Amino acid sequence: MNLQAPERIANYIAGDLQAPINGKYIDNINPATGQVYSQTPDSDAKDVEEAVGAALAAFPKWSTTPQEERFKVLNRIAELIDQNLDALALAETNDNGKPLWLSKKVDIPRASSNFRFFATGLMHVSTESHNMEDKAINYTLRQPIGVVGCISPWNLPLYLFTWKIAPALAAGNCVVAKPSEVTPMTGYLLSVMCREAGLPAGVLNIVHGAGPDCGAAIVAHPDIKAISFTGSTRAGKDIAATAAPMFKKLSLELGGKNPNIIFADCDWDKMMRTTLQSSFANQGQICLCGSRVLVEESIYEKFKAEFVARAKKLTVGDPLDENTKQGAVVSKMHFDKVISCIDLAKQEGGKILLGGNAIKGSGRTENGYFIEPTIIEGLGPSCRTNMEEIFGPVVTLQSFKTEDEALAMANTSDYGLSATIWTQDVSRANRVAAKVHSGIIWVNCWLLRDLRTPFGGFKNSGVGREGGWEAMRFFTEPKNVCIEL
Repeated sequence: MNLQAPERIANYIAGDLQAPINGKYIDNINPATGQVYSQTPDSDAKDVEEAVGAALAAFPKWSTTPQEERFKVLNRIAELIDQNLDALALAETNDNGKPLWLSKKVDIPRASSNFRFFATGLMHVSTESHNMEDKAINYTLRQPIGVVGCISPWNLPLYLFTWKIAPALAAGNCVVAKPSEVTPMTGYLLSVMCREAGLPAGVLNIVHGAGPDCGAAIVAHPDIKAISFTGSTRAGKDIAATAAPMFKKLSLELGGKNPNIIFADCDWDKMMRTTLQSSFANQGQICLCGSRVLVEESIYEKFKAEFVARAKKLTVGDPLDENTKQGAVVSKMHFDKVISCIDLAKQEGGKILLGGNAIKGSGRTENGYFIEPTIIEGLGPSCRTNMEEIFGPVVTLQSFKTEDEALAMANTSDYGLSATIWTQDVSRANRVAAKVHSGIIWVNCWLLRDLRTPFGGFKNSGVGREGGWEAMRFFTEPKNVCIEL
């Protein structure tokens, strides 16, 4: 199989690759060059209606397909992702601007892992039973919901897209999915691989388009019974406002403003390497990045000096260059937003220790959207820069004296997605982990994921849990059966 990125992307509906009904397209821009390199459908409610119809028609057969048959198809998709790693990684880099080596090392392998995990997992689903002594036996069936909607973001295009689709399909649902219109290419290539893998027509439908038209139509469609969305908190509020009155199941994985809490007794070298990664991976465009670095006062000056020195060595440039550590941010709109956030930090009294500027590329990247890794200090925990999600290569440094002060600073944010804690004191690690208002806590590590565990946040970081068995449960409805003895 030879995957190739087309000049014009197609929707995937009822097993066919087809143009949008309205004939409209959106330019797909490579952020490293600033140039249009393909076009994606600007689909609307008519395309969504056709996709839902195909999914409804496919559901009765797919939901009763033997588990082993579903396993074979989903595992075959995982194999095709592995076999086409280079083509998928290049497509993601051209869409997203991240270094090519990062796509090859992390994003694409994790996409195949998603399909493989849930393909295997569906073979080991068990049901619960409860014996009422000599009166009755109750058992719980978990059945697929029907047609579900999966809407994914631009920062980890194939990884997060498959993270939603794979458990939905494994549970026996049919899916209408929308990748981000900013990074659509890997979603299109996935549809090509699904056809090759023998996924029955209509089981997965991928409709490309913008949020206000295509995404909103998915959320509002009465025959779509559940929505899994990853994206901004603003968009999550809009989705909830539409879906909640329709009593749809909702899983919303939203923004993050994550604290990285560093105590003086940390493993210094490991902490420093990992903090550099957790601050600037994917140009800071990961909802789990530690954008607020909180450092115990006794080591603050030492940390600041070394952290700035290391970040200064991060090479910003062409994502296709294997020596590049920082690529382009995803779009001109996002570039402008990040730059405006840096300007706001200055207005709030922040001191720029490193970066803070746009970078002019050269050659093919002359018009790309590049921003220096930026480190800021001198801002209070309640200022806008420390409260609002920037989602770029920007981190703030703050110092604390006591554990209670660190917790107060960490919990100030309206977000509660993840936190990282660095200490060799096991008691302290458990104590702080229990008190930080975040759904995911890493101790002495970052982004170490076990797909069996739930994923999600508190407060403005979303509702529901994704990943692992929680995702399988989300995409099913429990039914209790009581048999009197």
